[in-house]
Amino acid sequence: MKILCLGFVLMLSSVLHLKAQSAKTDSTYKRCFVGSTLFLLGNFATTNNPEFAQLNLGYRITGKDVISLELITWKSAWPLGINPIFNKLYGTPEEKFPGYIRDYGIGVAYQRFFWKGLYAAVHVMPMWQTFVNDNGNNVGNGFMIFNTYRVGYHIKLLKNRFFIQPSIGFAGRPYHTKMPDDFKQKDDKWPKYTFEPGLHFGFNF
Repeated sequence: MKILCLGFVLMLSSVLHLKAQSAKTDSTYKRCFVGSTLFLLGNFATTNNPEFAQLNLGYRITGKDVISLELITWKSAWPLGINPIFNKLYGTPEEKFPGYIRDYGIGVAYQRFFWKGLYAAVHVMPMWQTFVNDNGNNVGNGFMIFNTYRVGYHIKLLKNRFFIQPSIGFAGRPYHTKMPDDFKQKDDKWPKYTFEPGLHFGFNF
């Protein structure tokens, strides 16, 4: 997570010197893209390794309107409401679930560009959950809606073949089904939403 924050700060500090989103008349304009997120670096973590994977498939409806499909999976042994950047209780034994939650989601994101590469986005992600105890046994299944509201900047690279998008997001769960009691006791102590940095990247075609 510290690597993600550092990358975000470095990218954000350079955006004022770069041009980004462009009109269809631009010779480098591409309608489609495939990408992912720098959260993949979390897979190198020694604490609460998320076994994270994400694939984004996007389409530019216009020069300012973008829609994308997001396929994602992760697991978490601590409540999502504990912010790993600002809260030292993340990763501690006393706040750990009695096992972990594995999530699988297929979501939709909409981006609206306002000025050059500046954009706002809404991500809506239905997610199916499996609750696994410390012995590796499935102790329940669930469902949640995981939403992210994001503001960021689109930066074109290598004649618009690639791009990066540093951003700040407000992410959480407006709805989820009941958890197993021992998981619920841990989760109920924490908020349903938290701020997060982001750095998406992709290839245009």
